[in-house]
This record gives sequence, structure tokens and C-alpha cells, in this order.
Amino acid sequence: MSVRSETNVDLGVVDRLKSVVGDAYVLTDEHNRNFYSRDLSYLPYETASVVVQPGSVEELAAAVRESTTAGFAVVPRGGGMSYTKGYTPDRAATVSVDMRRMSRILEINTEDMYVTVECGCTWKSLYEALKAKGVRTPYYGPLSGMFATVGGAISQNSLFLGSGVYNTVAESVLGLEVVLADGSLLRTGSGAHKNSNGFYRHFGPDVTGIFTTDTGAFAFKATATLRLVTFPKVTGAMSFAFDTIDPMLHAQTEVSRLRIAAECYGFDPYYNAGFERLGFTFKQGISTLAGVARKRGLWQAFKVAKSGQKVLSGVRYSLHLTFEGHTPAVAAEHMEIAREICLRHGGTEIDNSIPTAFNAAPFDGVSTVILGSDGEIWLPIHCFIPLSKAREMGRLIEKYFADNRALMERHRIRTSYLTCFSGTEFVIEPSFYWYDEVQQFRLEKLDPKFREKWSGRQPDKAARDVALGLRDGLRQLFFDHGACHLQIGRYYPFREAMNNDGLWSLLDAIKSHLDPQRLVNPGSLGMR
Repeated sequence: MSVRSETNVDLGVVDRLKSVVGDAYVLTDEHNRNFYSRDLSYLPYETASVVVQPGSVEELAAAVRESTTAGFAVVPRGGGMSYTKGYTPDRAATVSVDMRRMSRILEINTEDMYVTVECGCTWKSLYEALKAKGVRTPYYGPLSGMFATVGGAISQNSLFLGSGVYNTVAESVLGLEVVLADGSLLRTGSGAHKNSNGFYRHFGPDVTGIFTTDTGAFAFKATATLRLVTFPKVTGAMSFAFDTIDPMLHAQTEVSRLRIAAECYGFDPYYNAGFERLGFTFKQGISTLAGVARKRGLWQAFKVAKSGQKVLSGVRYSLHLTFEGHTPAVAAEHMEIAREICLRHGGTEIDNSIPTAFNAAPFDGVSTVILGSDGEIWLPIHCFIPLSKAREMGRLIEKYFADNRALMERHRIRTSYLTCFSGTEFVIEPSFYWYDEVQQFRLEKLDPKFREKWSGRQPDKAARDVALGLRDGLRQLFFDHGACHLQIGRYYPFREAMNNDGLWSLLDAIKSHLDPQRLVNPGSLGMR
């Protein structure tokens, strides 16, 4: 007989989960329950009752079914890099599902140019396996790809590596296999055809799209089929310095319209100064680059890059670009076009160490997306806007920071922003930094020497509250100017942004059909 709690939750679920995945993969101790329930956001959260770690699609389906049948909410968690409460529980009666044991690459099809992978696989693992076969996915991961998983990125519609030409990760997805609230499986794309494979996304209406950018609100992503492209034979890199943000944004948007840069990202003065202090960020990338140079004869590129972290000394705004091609002539032509644009907008060409090192070791700079260069708490926010609004938004953000400068100085809060584009959509990601307790959640992702250096700091709730309030103010600014967002989670307004109720009614009906008890990641997208 099962015992049920006052909230009608079946307390025997732990034993049944252990029978599904094994005792070692059901965690009930307080440390793990707390760890798997929090993200980077410093926003309130509940602590899950149980953490389960399935190792296959079958185990995932059974674990979800056992949990929801017992009345528990179920929340998918990937690499843990969310900063919008994408997977934080909204109730104690929650099973947090750690997806990272589901990391197998199931099929690499270089004839039909797709790969099928379990969604707990990291982007770094996928990239390295594909590179060995001379291919890669078009979008091939965020900078945090050492930890970030394929399923997490699809849930949040991540962008960065490869996005300049190939857009966000959702554009690289051909099909998904998802686990619904009752444990049943659903396939999308041509992989759902009885006699076909996963080569084609639009097998009738685009059902795949329902499960992208949903932050896990509709189902669990079990496997994903992604497009492949041939690994580029030639990669070039350039960097430019600008005195102010407006001409840098002007140059970026012009390059974006041409779709010639695989990546094109800009940093502000605080970000640049952080790279000066974080010399270690480049060490492995430049070491890797040396090996690449020897193998491919790219000695000129290595000579430029080996100067290391001092390349940004005295630079206020910096813009970094990479260009890919199957021949040197193609890459060189695109570089010359972009060079002319940047010079015409007042840029000065500088050492290309940063894009060269990032390209050589694309996932080894994770420290730059966990903490500031002196161990400060780092917390970003972003806006996704049309190219025509990029410069206006840049000015508005600058004004917002200036208007709040005195308050931020009083609490030693600093700001920075990253600018980049996804095809012909523009992203500005401001970040707040302040000194506060560095929690284990962040510390465990750092090199041991920095973990030791930055642990033991005392909490500063006053500074934290100010930083969180300023971040909320930027969120409102973005809303007022029509910005969209990628990882919506539980933080960005979604229903409030809709100009009619029909779209919400449709999505709500889909949620009710797929998840009648509303137990799959309740609260994500504002759906309960």
C-alpha cells in the first residue's frame, strides 16, 4: 500500500524510481536536492523532493510516468546554466530530472547530413565527436558548452557559435523525440514517418517548433536530430577597437545583413578590462591554437594570437569576428568586406587573439560566463531585437546605466554587455556584477585555484537586492520597446507581451492536451 501526503502526493515514489533507474541515481539528500533546484538567477525557488538521473529514453519515460502518477511535478534539468528560472521548482512536491546521463550520440549520418543525439549530451562532446568525422552542426553551442546540454539549449533557443550565419539552435533542429507527462513518446519531423529517417523537419505542420524555446513547458526532450554541415576547411578571424558603442553597433548590424560572419560579438569597457585580468582564459585556447597551427601551417595566425590577454589594453569597445569557408579565397573575400565596413565606421583593427583562441578551444572559456574576473557574481539579462533597433537599444541601455550610476557605485555594482547577432536578429546581453557569497553551484564549475580563491566570501544582500531590482528595470525597458527573449523560463513576460488572446489560448490548449494535470515544469512560460 502506498502512503500519500496531505497534498495527495504518493510518498512511495522514491522506491519506484529506484526500481527504474537504480538506487545510485535517485538522490534524496538535502545537498543534492538543493543543488539541482537552483540556477544562476538568485531568484526564489522551492527545493525538489527527489532528484532522478535516467540513463536512457526508456528510463526517462518510466521515471516521468511514475512521478506524475504519484502526483509530483517533473522538471527537466540539463547543464544548469539557466538564469531565468528555467528549471527551478515552483513546489516542494517536485522530481528534478537530471538529464546528463543521457549523453549518447545515436547516429551520425554524413550521407543525409544529420546527427541524432540524446539530449543530455554536452555541446563540447557532440562537437568533438562530429569534428573527428569532418562535420558539425550549423549552430554548434554556447560558450558554456562544456556544461550546457543539447536539450537545454533547444529548450532555451540558445545562440552563439555559428549563429552569425546559421541562426539559433532551433534552426538546426530537424526533429525531436519527446516524453510526455504520462510517459508516452512522441516523435516529430520526418523521423515520425513509418518508412523514412530524420532528414527533414517539415513533415506536415512544424510540430518540432512547439517543443523548441519552451523551457521544458510541454514535454521532456529525449533525443534530438540536428542538421550537419561540412566542417569548414578555413577559418579567419579579425578584431576591431571602437571608441563608443554606437559605431560598433552600426558596423555589426551592417555585417549581419550580409550573413558573412560565423560569429560577430562585441564587448564593452568593463568586459574588455575583465579579459585583461583573466589571462588564464586564453592559455588553453592559445596552446590548442599552437597545435592547430603546426598541423595546418597557420603560423601567421598563431603569431598574431600568442600575444595573449594584453590585446585589449586601452580598448574601450571591441568587436570580434570569425569567417568560415571551404577555400581561403572565400574566407578572405568575406574578411575584406567586413574589414571595410568596420574601418568605415571608425574601427581600428587590433590583434585577433580573442576570436582565434575561442575558435581553437570554443568551450574552454566557461569561467567568463560564471563569475566576473574578480569572482563577482555575474547575472545577465538580454533582449532579442530587429537590426533596426540595435543602435537605439544601445543608447537606451547606456542611459539606463548612467541614470543609475550613483546607486550602483554605492553598492559596488558594475555592468557590462555582450552584443551579437543570430542571422539577421540582434542580441544585446547586459550583465550585472556585484560582490556576494559565491555559492557552491557556481564554484564547482571553476578551476580549483579560482574555487579556492573565491570561496568563503560573505553575503551582501543589500547589493544583491539592488542588482536584482536594476535587472528588473531593464526587463521592463525591453518590454516597453518590443524586445523578444530566448530563454523565457519564469522570468521574462510572455503572455503579457501578446497582442491578442488567441495565441495564448492555443498554447494553453496544447499544454492541456499534452499535460492535463499541469505537472511538466509548471510555471515555465507562465503556464500553470
